[in-house]
Amino acid sequence: MPSLTRVEATARRALITVESYQVDLDLTGGGERFHSTATIRFRATPGAGTFVEVKPARLLGVRLNGRDLDPDSLDDNRLPLTGLAGENTLTVTAEMAYSNTGEGMHRFVDPADGETYLYAMSFLDDVQRLFAAFDQPDLKAPVTLSVSAPPEWTVAANGQLAANPRPGRWEFAPTAPLATYFVSLIAGPWHVRRAEHDGIPLGVYCRRSLAAHLDADLDEIFTVTRQCLDRFHELFAERYPFGKYDQAFVPEFNAGAMENPGLVTLRDDYVFRSAVTDTQRELRATTIAHEMAHMWFGDLVTMRWWDDLWLNESFAEYLGTRVTAEATRFDQAWTTFAIRRKAWGYTADQRPSTHPVAPEEVADAAQALLNFDGISYAKGASVLRQLVAWLGDEAFLAGLNAHFAAHRFGNATLADLLASLSTGGARSEPASPAAANGAGTATGRDLTDWAERWLRRPQVNTLRMETAVDADGRWVDAAVVQTAPDAHPVLRPHRIGVGRYATDGTARRVDVDLDPDAGKGRTELTELIGEPATGLLLPNDGDLTFAKIRLDPASADAVPMLLPGLDDPLARALLWGEAMDAATDGERPVTGVVSLIAAALPAETEVIIAEEVLTLSRRLIDRYLDPLARDAALLRVAGACAALLAGAPAGGSLQLAAARGLIAATTDTALLRGWLAGDGVPEGLAVDTDLRWALLLRLVVLGAAGEPEIAAEAAADRSATGAERAACCRAALPDAAAKRAAWEIVTSSTELSNRLVEATAEGFWQPEQAELTAPYVERYFADMPAAARLRTAWTADEVTILAFPRYAAAQPTRDLAAALLARDDLTPGLRRWVTDLDDDLRRALVARTAVAAASA
Repeated sequence: MPSLTRVEATARRALITVESYQVDLDLTGGGERFHSTATIRFRATPGAGTFVEVKPARLLGVRLNGRDLDPDSLDDNRLPLTGLAGENTLTVTAEMAYSNTGEGMHRFVDPADGETYLYAMSFLDDVQRLFAAFDQPDLKAPVTLSVSAPPEWTVAANGQLAANPRPGRWEFAPTAPLATYFVSLIAGPWHVRRAEHDGIPLGVYCRRSLAAHLDADLDEIFTVTRQCLDRFHELFAERYPFGKYDQAFVPEFNAGAMENPGLVTLRDDYVFRSAVTDTQRELRATTIAHEMAHMWFGDLVTMRWWDDLWLNESFAEYLGTRVTAEATRFDQAWTTFAIRRKAWGYTADQRPSTHPVAPEEVADAAQALLNFDGISYAKGASVLRQLVAWLGDEAFLAGLNAHFAAHRFGNATLADLLASLSTGGARSEPASPAAANGAGTATGRDLTDWAERWLRRPQVNTLRMETAVDADGRWVDAAVVQTAPDAHPVLRPHRIGVGRYATDGTARRVDVDLDPDAGKGRTELTELIGEPATGLLLPNDGDLTFAKIRLDPASADAVPMLLPGLDDPLARALLWGEAMDAATDGERPVTGVVSLIAAALPAETEVIIAEEVLTLSRRLIDRYLDPLARDAALLRVAGACAALLAGAPAGGSLQLAAARGLIAATTDTALLRGWLAGDGVPEGLAVDTDLRWALLLRLVVLGAAGEPEIAAEAAADRSATGAERAACCRAALPDAAAKRAAWEIVTSSTELSNRLVEATAEGFWQPEQAELTAPYVERYFADMPAAARLRTAWTADEVTILAFPRYAAAQPTRDLAAALLARDDLTPGLRRWVTDLDDDLRRALVARTAVAAASA
């Protein structure tokens, strides 16, 4: 399917204005296809020609202004339209195919009860898999939807239900103007719960087999939703503009969620069926807040083209985290952002595929999909947080409210936003005191240079502490030195704090502005000169900017002693991040991180920090250490997890996080079997369905469990999640026949759903099985080009990443990657991800050199 280019979109936007969509879908047929009729009313330059997109299984009829067009004129997904009038009516009737990839109209049969569920996913350019449309973000129009479906089903859509004229027929009210990629619906025997808040109808949907689990958490979900709505109404003069607010938890969803106005769809992994940590609950809350932020950034005001994707995602990431921290019980959301989300952003920004937050050019929609990454989300959100620190919150909100007022239900660009932030705007009768404070204030600042440095240039700066101490142990020099990579030598303005954490437990912060044009990147901290040089100095204390940090040597040496006793979880998160980033860059050995885990993890009290330290360090250990060093490191990590587990409150999140970490690191198969049988389980720890699968996977990897145990567990857990866990376990079996079967699924299967293929790819590579999987390293590079073309882009990219031989950190693997990348027939996603994943191997080889040097 050809990807719409920016040039084509701009030309079409100059020719036409879409006035409305009338869509009728019939979902009463078989399990492969549904019937679609779309009537589009649009204005055009008389005599002009353009095209409309539709991706049918069979095109049945096309009628333009009373004349029939030849269905055979359809060229792939483009239907040419010529001889247009000033006012036009186009009707396209087609049979459309259901999908099993989470795109278009996804069809899912629940293995728990055999019920069928449908949901529509129009992102990024997949509305054409539902009905004919001018599929680009700046041709917004109201959508009026009608659906025929089995009468016992429930159907919901973006718009409010207007009528049920007969059983099996749903007719929805016209929506506000929508970009085509926001159109959605759900259909099936959904379990639904309803409420109301501040005049807004609320609804929550899930599969019937998950009903009890949803109901158990319903109060928390509705509470978070209400709290976030209230906070957004305090911040913004524009109230929530789309009528009802439904949230549907749907199966086999690719993303975390999708911001469809009036009907947000979220992956139903957020309906928890087993014990979870507060980190997982916080993630659900921030996802709810993130999608709600999109109602203003993305839905009310939509980017004109995908080069301004950041206007959607960076703002939703920033505001989602901010509102979660300010309005819900999850008041440490910025700590999570620091250690998890920003780590994602730093990684993305240092890879070969790095790009600006707001790139000058995104050539087509296929390239746009590749930019849904840690830069557009986490880096962009961090840049906004830095902008707030620089402008002040009042001026920032003034600009946002002016932006909404100027572009309500329309489209906007970076230039439009900068104009609003620079000049503010007047608003009558603001919705709240907060909105009033930001309603008419002009910043008076020219943001051109700031935007050029922060939004138009890629890569990340490093802020490094440099100190000197006299004979009396006092600082005679203390400075923050900003550097940039040689390939992107841009320094940026930063407003940061430098924290001084003393050995006696006291702490204070020095606020400092880093001027990129002064001192060749060096900023002196005169406030510290003459003070006793004890404890440690932490640059970017408070985490207000986006920059890698490095401690001075004395501070780095003090971390193992001071880290366990620091009261501020955000400071601890930053110090952990600094240690792991230095190891990632090969500046310090990974074994140093392992030693820090042994010293400090048992004293950790913040669940997200414990979980993320274990996750990130495990990647370093598995990829950067040779087998003998890896075994020794995992033994120490397992010991730290056992100590954390022993001291964690029974039945709490920290206990569960410690138990998961121990399961993943230990080689004690007797302990794992005992827990699986209910023996020796720590008091308060529930060995429930999900923990059983974690235990079984580890036993399978270690060769202590096999197909009989997997089959028995799957028989006891006849759910979609159970099927995915079983697929992962089967791929992880240390057996040649199992690996052959798994590889066939990864590279060839189109019958299995996206989630089952991805689960198989996830389980295939195991560090303990390097010899068994060695032949598949070469096969990856031989088989993946055809496999990538076999699937839609989203699923193909996920499989490309998960199936990559990430533990084969050796020069021959890099040579195979180079040979693949020399080909000219790769999909954009395969080329981008192999380039980046090969760079990860390069880093691993550098880090191994650092480990070897430290051991010498």
